[in-house]
Amino acid sequence: MTALLETRGLTAFYGDFQALFGVDITIAEGETIAIIGANGAGKTTLMRAISGVLRSDPETILCRGEAIGALAAPDILARGIAMVPEGRRLFPSLTVEENLLVGAYGKRRGAWTLGGIYDLLPILKERRNTPATALSGGQQQMVAIGRALMANPDVLLCDEISLGLAPVVVRDIYAAFPRIRASGAAIVIVEQDIGQALKVADQVYCMMEGRVTLSGRPEELSRDDIHAAYFGAPSHEHA
Repeated sequence: MTALLETRGLTAFYGDFQALFGVDITIAEGETIAIIGANGAGKTTLMRAISGVLRSDPETILCRGEAIGALAAPDILARGIAMVPEGRRLFPSLTVEENLLVGAYGKRRGAWTLGGIYDLLPILKERRNTPATALSGGQQQMVAIGRALMANPDVLLCDEISLGLAPVVVRDIYAAFPRIRASGAAIVIVEQDIGQALKVADQVYCMMEGRVTLSGRPEELSRDDIHAAYFGAPSHEHA
């Protein structure tokens, strides 16, 4: 069976600096994947490569078997891969609703409409005429998620969506994920909170220094395995 999305020996560079070294991940239809790792592990670079912000060799990223690594970001989006970027990157001059509508510019057909987003995230309907950057950090994150969903993606890439947010806000954001999955979208979550990642993921990939150091189903991975893959050293804690 052809994977929905996969990377094969993916490398990435910023100038002469190599940030990714032979990364292999596989995402199936409707699956939730968590990418975990400390700061500088290469998680955001991986998202930037998959979404076309960083160009790659064509055959190192495949979407339904088609080589897409050399495509530009708009072409990647047209193939059903949308990203919620780290830092949200909302348009400050636009209202909440205008920011959401930007996500639909590709006119890709699917389950998500403005009404669907407001049903999923009701606070956005209440604040739809408010400048997006006048919202709280958590509400801005919801706008960023809604904007990506308006593209009706097959794969939703979420880069550090819980960063800097209060736990109760993070819980509210993650509560939307089952509905997103029910729409048919696969989800890739970049997350520093290991516990949160393990709770929602079907598969977990741990990265360190631009490489995948561990992968598997959450129930198959021990705390010591994850600690060693995350930090590069064995844990001395005992349960």
